[in-house]
Amino acid sequence: MNIHSNLLDSVPELVAIRRDLHAHPELGLEEVRTSYLVARALESYGYKVTRGIAKTSVVATLSNGTSRKSIGIRADMDALPILEETGLDYASRTPGLMHACGHDGHTTMLLGAARAIAERRAFDGTVHLIFQPAEENFGGARIMVEEGLFEKFPCDAIFALHNEPRAPFGQFLLRDGPVCAAVDEAHIIVNGSGGHGAEPEATADPIVCGASIVMALQTIVSRNIHACAPAVVTVGSFHAGTVSNIIPSRAEMAVGIRSFDPKVRDELERRIRMIATAQAESYGMSATVDYQRFYDATVNHTAETDFVRDLAQRFAGPEQVSELQRPFLGSEDFAFMLKERPGCYFFLGGSRGDGSDRPLHHPGYNFNDDLLPIGAAFWTELAEAFLKG
Repeated sequence: MNIHSNLLDSVPELVAIRRDLHAHPELGLEEVRTSYLVARALESYGYKVTRGIAKTSVVATLSNGTSRKSIGIRADMDALPILEETGLDYASRTPGLMHACGHDGHTTMLLGAARAIAERRAFDGTVHLIFQPAEENFGGARIMVEEGLFEKFPCDAIFALHNEPRAPFGQFLLRDGPVCAAVDEAHIIVNGSGGHGAEPEATADPIVCGASIVMALQTIVSRNIHACAPAVVTVGSFHAGTVSNIIPSRAEMAVGIRSFDPKVRDELERRIRMIATAQAESYGMSATVDYQRFYDATVNHTAETDFVRDLAQRFAGPEQVSELQRPFLGSEDFAFMLKERPGCYFFLGGSRGDGSDRPLHHPGYNFNDDLLPIGAAFWTELAEAFLKG
């Protein structure tokens, strides 16, 4: 891999930054300390820094030469509401919060690239480095777009990556088209009539009705959606009642929905609403459905994906670049940036290969610091190649 000497020299500093961020996690739209440290570093590298879009974001801009061409590279900054169980000496100092997805690493890699890009000045155009808040829960990318990100910082293309601890170390994984799923959520409330558990005939039992809804929902993917169209409907929460001899008056459930095709997404919503209300009516009850659409599907653009693939093959070697055979059912709010500008979202393998790796969102997960110079060097190469003079 072509890792510049100045980046190799800065590895100890990058590790220190990453571990400091790891020790001080902040939730979405609360990344005050993180954004301050990021902005201070970027200013010291010579970037024009803008703060405040989506509350805690940082956007760094650097121009060189005469070209009007521009590129955007995004890193996410937020942590998760998880109690860390790594036992590391730099583990989270805030109980109940941790960087369990590697956003501390993503931020640090882009900071490393920022420094290298500024020092080398081997590009012709404008670089916008976007440090985004609230990827995990609040759709920080959508907020930034809505607040005028691309009007204020025009980008001809936009790029982002995510570490993948289950993939071989240093392997690039990408695909054209859909790469992450759209995610929606339905909250269903069944309204019955409670009473004594010994006299069920005098009640309208919402638990029985709710159980029927749960089972009927399982038929949507198997009987209403084409077998070649990926979709998931998961009842992740069901709450009703308190003790065995009381029939409650209501049951509540939360349903997670994942899909890629907009028409499939519409059909999933239609069928969930129909099943919940019709099942409830068949039991002499009523049901309400609060259906919320969250992140859209993340869809890569062909030209930009080809660009990343070709560059990765030159950077790491063809054997280190793999095509994703199918998209991930996880979601990613970078989708909202890709709807506005062409670009590519890809994965970088970080497995240590010794069985110690934990999956993303696990309380024992820890970003692999050996990825820092690789990610920083690749972002540097990508910016320079895209803005080649």
